[in-house]
Amino acid sequence: MSNDLFENTPHPGLHFRLALELLVDVSDKRDLGWGPLGQRFIVPITGGVFRGGPGFETLKGMVLPGGADRQLVRPDGIKELDALYELRTEDGDELTVRNRVLIDESRAGQRYALSRVSLSAPSVPWGYLNSRLFLGTLQSARPTRNAVIVRCWEVDDREFHLRGSGS
Repeated sequence: MSNDLFENTPHPGLHFRLALELLVDVSDKRDLGWGPLGQRFIVPITGGVFRGGPGFETLKGMVLPGGADRQLVRPDGIKELDALYELRTEDGDELTVRNRVLIDESRAGQRYALSRVSLSAPSVPWGYLNSRLFLGTLQSARPTRNAVIVRCWEVDDREFHLRGSGS
């Protein structure tokens, strides 16, 4: 009976669009010791830059120093990262980024490093970012720069229409 519902209810196609690219400068990781869930670390965020993807071109600026990436290495070797930091747009607004990353380096080939990124923004002109789902990727910029590259993909269940002015 429930199989009929699966068969007869069309599923929406999900669409992904690059919304944001961030180059986040970091300093050295500091060991916080073991906790009940695993070994804990903190990585201070010291600055960086960001830019919007297609349709988000007006979204650009700098990563502000003062944030941090809290890391947990679980007993099974999986890493959980929880980064919280601010961005300042070229027009002076400040956005808060929370990036929760899951890293599995046990796979052959490229590591699994995907995240859910939440953006908190003032209502104008960036308020629409508060009501969107973003998935992220995380890559190291080393040895060229002591930084990570975060790319955020907006997820939607319909075709995208370019925003032109970021609204």
